[in-house]
Amino acid sequence: MDLSFSPEDLAFREEIRAFVAAELPAPIRHKMQVGEELTRDDYVTWQKILSARGWLAPNWPVEYGGTNWSVVQKHIFDEELALGFAPRSLPFGVSMVAPVIINFGSEEQKRYYLPRILSSEDWWCQGYSEPGSGSDLASLSTRAERDGDHYVINGQKTWITLAQYANMIFVLARTDPAAKKQKGISFILVDMTTPGVTVRPIETIDGGHEINEVIFENVRVPVANLVGEEGGGWTYAKFLLEHERNGTAGVAGSFQMLDHLKELAAKERYNGSTLLEDVTFAKRIAEVEVRLTALSYAQLRALAAESASKSPGLESSYIKIVGTEIQQAISELMMEAGAYASFDGRTKAAPQYFNFRKTSIYAGSNEIQRNILAKRMLGL
Repeated sequence: MDLSFSPEDLAFREEIRAFVAAELPAPIRHKMQVGEELTRDDYVTWQKILSARGWLAPNWPVEYGGTNWSVVQKHIFDEELALGFAPRSLPFGVSMVAPVIINFGSEEQKRYYLPRILSSEDWWCQGYSEPGSGSDLASLSTRAERDGDHYVINGQKTWITLAQYANMIFVLARTDPAAKKQKGISFILVDMTTPGVTVRPIETIDGGHEINEVIFENVRVPVANLVGEEGGGWTYAKFLLEHERNGTAGVAGSFQMLDHLKELAAKERYNGSTLLEDVTFAKRIAEVEVRLTALSYAQLRALAAESASKSPGLESSYIKIVGTEIQQAISELMMEAGAYASFDGRTKAAPQYFNFRKTSIYAGSNEIQRNILAKRMLGL
């Protein structure tokens, strides 16, 4: 992307680039380059390195451990981490539950949970989707019934990413079955070591174990773990999803993928030419690159709104739609290019292709995002 950065921004870019080159452990970089699955220790190691530098949670307010970076600096940071093959910080703690706690949680919750996120002492996962309640999240059936100073939770969550590593989960549960379905939902923080919590693996089509089912059977959770008001969970969930959708777009990672795609397409084929010399294929790459560049500016505008203490708003739906479509388009082109290019140790196109099929579904399917835009922008 060609932005007119100030001298200060260019110096900041060099600082981040040098940091990643010096501090990212070589084994983790290699795994990212060749597309190998990262372990829990890999993620925690890198997050602790970022946290020690004060860079794990750049979007948080400074008083809780944020950086006070400008919108452009945050953009540069994300881009340099992707280009340097650094893992992205796991969003469930830093980018998802933490903003909810900061904006709606009690002072006790902020004092307890936020430092544990920065230290990677807590590994969070997201308890939203259920069998039959994915895109129609408000129809969820997991119950949290009040019993003195505890809630008793029963139900099932599914597609829970990296729950096999997590010790904490934020759960949407129905606390008032008589209320309108959006009004009877609460946002509750659950320790996954509590008796009655069971994690069951789901093997994905690419052979990986990234997602899980999480079962709750008479799980007793202190009422103090309720975030905000009882019945306010739908509001907090929408707030969280707006932040998640911006991250789901993966703009910086898509630029890195696009660079690698061009490398593959420039390799000589059996007939002596390259895919980049194929007018049709080169046009498809150019179309993706134009969309990705335009999306990067849209994301900068959304970040500017956030820095002005505004909710991401409708931009997050647009960014999520276009960002995930671009990821899928690049993965499709990578499959075609990989079929002709010699294997270079970095190309695992088929698993990546299959994995990216899900991006247009999670964080609210792209069809749901289009409905949101139609209703709120066009009044349809």
